[in-house]
Amino acid sequence: MARDRDATGRARNARARDELGRPLPKGAPGVPRIAEDAVFTPREALTIGQDLIDRGRAFHAHEVFEAMWKQADEQDRVLWRALAQLAVAITHLQRGNHKGALALLQRSTESIEPLGARYDVDTTGLVGYADALMADIHAGVDIGAERLRPRVSIRHD
Repeated sequence: MARDRDATGRARNARARDELGRPLPKGAPGVPRIAEDAVFTPREALTIGQDLIDRGRAFHAHEVFEAMWKQADEQDRVLWRALAQLAVAITHLQRGNHKGALALLQRSTESIEPLGARYDVDTTGLVGYADALMADIHAGVDIGAERLRPRVSIRHD
């Protein structure tokens, strides 16, 4: 089966996805996706990403943060990549993949910890959140859906 490709020949997955970002069969309806070439301001990305996380759609929040990562300058790219990794870690937990979640939580905290607050992102709070999740995963604690909705911003618009 041939992969979907964009105009430049780069692989892409145009299939519809469910709330947890899992690809659905061709032709099946899915939840709205974030365009690969979407452009956001930092405030828009944080607001949209937070809304998606709050609605249990961390995979789709990851797409917002990834769009920012692709458009950001070198100084901010680390922040957006770390937020995308955190959102994918949550996605792994939603899907029951603890091993994948641990790897991405670790990567996210290693990237975000030295940044300090940018765009009102509570980097200290997010590191604490990720550390607590990792400890609970290691301890075998059941992590309910309510724990998978971190605040990515200290601003509450």
